[in-house]
Amino acid sequence: YWPPTHSDLVANNLIGAVQQVSLEIYDGEIFVIMGLSGSGKSTLVRCMSRLIEPTSGRILFNGEDLLQKSDSDMIEIRRHKMGMVFQHFALLPHLTVLGNVAFPLEVQGVGRKVREERAREVIELVGLKGREEYFPRELSGGQQQRVGIARSLAVEPELWFLDEPFSALDPLIRREMQDEFVRLQALLKKTIVFITHDFDEAIRLADRIAIMKDGSIDQVGTPEDIVMRPATDYVAEFTRDVARAKVIRVRSIMRPLKKRAPAGGYAGEVAGDARIAEIAPQLKTADKAFVVTGSDGERIGELQRDDVIDVLLQG
Repeated sequence: YWPPTHSDLVANNLIGAVQQVSLEIYDGEIFVIMGLSGSGKSTLVRCMSRLIEPTSGRILFNGEDLLQKSDSDMIEIRRHKMGMVFQHFALLPHLTVLGNVAFPLEVQGVGRKVREERAREVIELVGLKGREEYFPRELSGGQQQRVGIARSLAVEPELWFLDEPFSALDPLIRREMQDEFVRLQALLKKTIVFITHDFDEAIRLADRIAIMKDGSIDQVGTPEDIVMRPATDYVAEFTRDVARAKVIRVRSIMRPLKKRAPAGGYAGEVAGDARIAEIAPQLKTADKAFVVTGSDGERIGELQRDDVIDVLLQG
């Protein structure tokens, strides 16, 4: 029988790296895959791009099954529609920043003038303007990773895979790169699959998170869903130490907007999509409620200081 069951694998002393995984990734979202080492995160992402061949199933990309594509078709899809950034920068040491970033376009056969113009655009986008002629050895770790990101963006990918791209960086540089990543995504609106084992990083970046265990997915949901409504004991344990204020959004604890504003007015405005940890400092000295606004600025509720304190006390 095919595909083999879990008991078939055990009977033959085999381990299924990825088993019975079914998920959908939405256009323009950051989809984060999390799990412990050996849970199958990297294997799953490599299956999505067919760098590893799945033994069964389907991988639909723009409505077409990638498993039905020829090797030459997959090479073209990876070259033109997919971008990849890995933990180890894999920059070419004999090429300058400009040469490294332009290299994927050179492989595509793009002329030198056009590819260098495009490379300069993305080098500026990632904050490395002025370092085009530097070699990798002359850059810091964070700058090298920016080159790796620029190189993957040069081909203007539809789908962007990032496998623990910041995990080799020092904590301060890592935070800086996360901020840079958020800024880039706000500009580019890419569809992103991002692997990390750092839950704080996932919370900062993810629209949705998938938690993997032993090659399978235990739960898929928003950071708030995962932390506040764990589907399994494993997910509950995995997220046990996550500060609730980092994941709960204002709209989850706001109260209905009163028909009339309070006599003394509101203390200010907070966004409904803001997380409690982000807006808590504003409420430290406030003695009035805050009005909550939606994405287009309309008033959708009000936030009481006591409700924020309750969340902060949950740890």
